Amino acid sequence: MLKEINTSKAPAAIGPYSQAIQAGDFLYVSGQIPLDPSTGEVVEGIENQTKQVLENLKAILTEAGTDFSKVAKFTIFIKDMNDFATINEIYGNYLEKPYPARATVEVARLPKDVLVEMDVVAYLK
Repeated sequence: MLKEINTSKAPAAIGPYSQAIQAGDFLYVSGQIPLDPSTGEVVEGIENQTKQVLENLKAILTEAGTDFSKVAKFTIFIKDMNDFATINEIYGNYLEKPYPARATVEVARLPKDVLVEMDVVAYLK
């Protein structure tokens, strides 16, 4: 059985998808971009964008009754691989060992021309 997860503390879906779906013991969180949920606007700069993406993910995980400690997999999409070190440092501040598995991919373009997008898969047991 699938259960939809939604919170007003993260940006609303801007298309036909859910913020997250719980499928059994797994939570699949859709890609989050750096939209401020209170204004709907993109925050500026790679540091602020990275923090906003992580805060949006955190809000969705919290709504599902979990947190970053249960995240098994991160996927990070970045506009410019030169931003990797900055993103990695901020990302590291949100996590503790054991760190989740991760893929980081440089892409040509992201929604709303943002600099970073992330999605996660969490194990809820």
